[in-house]
Amino acid sequence: MIRKLLLAVLLLAACGQSSSDSADAAQRRPARPANAQIALFAGGCFWSAERDVEAIPGVVDAVSGFAGGTVRNPSYEQVVRGGTGHVESIQVIYDPARISYAQLVRRFLRTIDPTDSGGQYCDRGDNYHTAIFALNAAQRRDALAAVAEANRILRGRVVTPVRGPSAFYPAEAYHQDYARRNPEAYARYRQGCGKDARLREIWGAQAAVHA
Repeated sequence: MIRKLLLAVLLLAACGQSSSDSADAAQRRPARPANAQIALFAGGCFWSAERDVEAIPGVVDAVSGFAGGTVRNPSYEQVVRGGTGHVESIQVIYDPARISYAQLVRRFLRTIDPTDSGGQYCDRGDNYHTAIFALNAAQRRDALAAVAEANRILRGRVVTPVRGPSAFYPAEAYHQDYARRNPEAYARYRQGCGKDARLREIWGAQAAVHA
């Protein structure tokens, strides 16, 4: 009975289960500097990935969406049903005068559990797999170096792949900036999934936690 209750709590807390929408969901995005660059990451639930990466100095904005699949402009419902090949992803706009791609991808790895091949925390399934989408040769070089470093630290257990370029499709408006717009609901989700505890277990003092 206790196991069933815990499972129900986790399912209610799962990323994307909220149907709430808000008036500012389509808010204007921050202005991009003229020299802005783009990175593309998959870090499990895009609510968390967006929040964690936007906390990195030098990141201008992050947009929640989908990448890596074969269906054009998929809906959230299509992706979670499966069969599209997409993973929840974030398109990251960053200022290279403040942070390099090599620094950014290294920091990104500390916001996820790169040893989990089945999803992230309480979010399980193919659409929650992690990935780094290298958009050019320079990004691929830096991403492979960051993954190799992580693999040394984590004793060969890293499963997060470096993939090639992919089209990115933004998710519905109610998913954008979800953690900022729904702080209490997001805090319950994050705590229920045990994300920060797991990050500390994996990365120790390097963990990018927000508890």
